[in-house]
Amino acid sequence: MENIRNFCIIAHIDHGKSTLADRLLEYTQTISKREMENQVLDDMDLEKERGITIKSHAIQMNYQRDGKNYILNLIDTPGHVDFSYEVSRSIAACDGALLIVDSSQGIQAQTISNLYLAIDQGLEIIPILNKIDLPHSMPEEVSDQVIDLIGCDYEDIIRASGKTGQGVHDILHAIVDRIPAPKGDEKKPLKALIFDSVFNSFRGIIAYFRVYDGIIRKGDKVKFMATGKEYIAEEVGVLKLNMEPRSEVRAGDVGYIISGIKEAREVKVGDTITTVLNPTTEIVKGFEDVKPMVFAGIYPVDTEDFEELRESMYKLQLNDASLTFEPESSAALGFGFRCGFLGMLHMEIIQERLEREFGMTVITTVPNVSYHCYTKKGEMIVVNNPSDLPDQNHIEYVEEPFISATIITAADYVGPVMGLCLGKRGVLKNQVYLTAERVEMKFDMPLAEVVFDFFDKLKTISKGYASFDYHPIGYVESDLVKLDILLNKDTVDALSAIIHRDRAYDWGKKICEKLKDLIPRHQFEIPVQASIGAKVIARETIKALRKDVTAKCYGGDISRKRKLLERQKEGKKRMRQVGSVEIPQSAFMAVLKLD
Repeated sequence: MENIRNFCIIAHIDHGKSTLADRLLEYTQTISKREMENQVLDDMDLEKERGITIKSHAIQMNYQRDGKNYILNLIDTPGHVDFSYEVSRSIAACDGALLIVDSSQGIQAQTISNLYLAIDQGLEIIPILNKIDLPHSMPEEVSDQVIDLIGCDYEDIIRASGKTGQGVHDILHAIVDRIPAPKGDEKKPLKALIFDSVFNSFRGIIAYFRVYDGIIRKGDKVKFMATGKEYIAEEVGVLKLNMEPRSEVRAGDVGYIISGIKEAREVKVGDTITTVLNPTTEIVKGFEDVKPMVFAGIYPVDTEDFEELRESMYKLQLNDASLTFEPESSAALGFGFRCGFLGMLHMEIIQERLEREFGMTVITTVPNVSYHCYTKKGEMIVVNNPSDLPDQNHIEYVEEPFISATIITAADYVGPVMGLCLGKRGVLKNQVYLTAERVEMKFDMPLAEVVFDFFDKLKTISKGYASFDYHPIGYVESDLVKLDILLNKDTVDALSAIIHRDRAYDWGKKICEKLKDLIPRHQFEIPVQASIGAKVIARETIKALRKDVTAKCYGGDISRKRKLLERQKEGKKRMRQVGSVEIPQSAFMAVLKLD
């Protein structure tokens, strides 16, 4: 066991961790020249297209040094703030971490938050300056930033380049020398932590685990402690580029188990595996429960596909444990699911994966957050959907979730960034100049203002130079109201929103104008109204299509024409009472793109 090293790679998005992982695999000859390609661990089409890592990937490398054979288990992790849950799970299964910093960009917000995750778990940190071969890299300045951040010595920082392979041997030496061997006892009962799982249509569910104590052998009867279910380990093995079956996986190692599980609900990430004959009493303390930040409804375009969508969601949840969902129904869209995501990019990726991997076309409703509403009777109601909010006269006050946001940007963009955050009801808490050129700003902001398009706007105004990271700080009382949209005096539940009172008028006016353009004209006049409670705050009218009933009267007395027009007027009035308004799908989507 003293020859095993378990480590992960943490960094901000685009600092070159996947490229560096490629070099490590190449230098340890885990992958032949023929199998080598760029970002070899990113095996999803989406990851290759966007050039981002979405899933963490585990792979085992063999390395020889001074006549000893070492086993290195690497877990490559995503860098985007929306996938930080993947990072926390990888860190729980490791003993050390490579902290990669781009020597041309310096330390970014996500580097810091991932680093704190690793320090909290007590991992050994190896700092690495990547992209050292770039003409505009600043190794001295960035080394100073790293020393300030983690308090290491100048000699501890390894300079490397994932592109040219410079410094890769130094990294391998450092992994062997600095990262501690896993602690564990093979004689104790089996105790293993599940840190990931995937669905395979031929083999069922494959769970990835790290063994802390004991040995898991092929053919053992094992028990998953959270669900209490028992299975037979049909196949166990280690993760190379492809899965390699072994007769046993020992303490300290990382491997996979196939036990013919069909139901996605039976495997929980963070669960402990033990044997039935000699069970352990301790459960591995894994990682915290996921806290979804953004909620949105996902509905099948065709109502008959509801069951198929449910199955697809369960299979997706196996591979992405941070997705949470529960069934809900809407008067306008039928049956669907209310899903919780970690952010807007996460939501976009899930929607895309549903379409690509499962062939489901889905409609996504307006993303929102959950509020706490306190009634005059002293009850607290959790409001996930605007339709759950009680009438205004029953409400004592409403609280909304706030976050503490950290933004690191170049000094030139301080003005625009501050303008954006204050415009989103943010409060500036702190501003520190890290260097003459780089500023760290901390804001307290309502999460509801961030979920829409905040990240995109931030990137636009800072020309891509601002990095953003956030964590929740609890609920704060706000002056929030429910804005209803009425068509022909009927409320449309799918278009309602909970919004700050100061914003309600502008928002209501914009929606009414948009709907006036998108809803086709009917035989009768349709009023489009935005209201708060019983008070209408904005109105547009969709004019009726008029049929010329006087066409058959030529010449003659005006009273004949008037009689026909009066009869038409009566008919229109009756039609307006019984007629229903058809709302096109584009109207629901338009609300998302109001800004």
